Amino acid sequence: QVQLQESGPGLVKPSQTLSLTCTVSGGSITTNYYYWSWIRQPPGKGLEWMGAIAYSGSTYYSPSLKSRTSISRDTSKNQFTLQLSSVTPEDTAVYYCARDLSGALDAWGQGTLVTVSS
Repeated sequence: QVQLQESGPGLVKPSQTLSLTCTVSGGSITTNYYYWSWIRQPPGKGLEWMGAIAYSGSTYYSPSLKSRTSISRDTSKNQFTLQLSSVTPEDTAVYYCARDLSGALDAWGQGTLVTVSS
């Protein structure tokens, strides 16, 4: 059974870069056909898909966040990482990592709250 766990700072200052890591256990991030996504939910708002990294290492981003988002991976640690640059208070949200197979998000991390504030 695959498990995902987000980690990273809970507080980031405006204009800085938010960096989160998702550690995957019970399955490899290089297993064929799985995609590994970042999703966020601002307070009182819906879920927003931010981007994903494929089993092959290819990356995909939401057009609205593409200029500020970078997703990478460390296969030796079975981890993938989100970086979001030039953050503002509007980037305050619960950030989730999740596994995607054919468009279905079938495993999620518990989520981590990141607050952007000076």
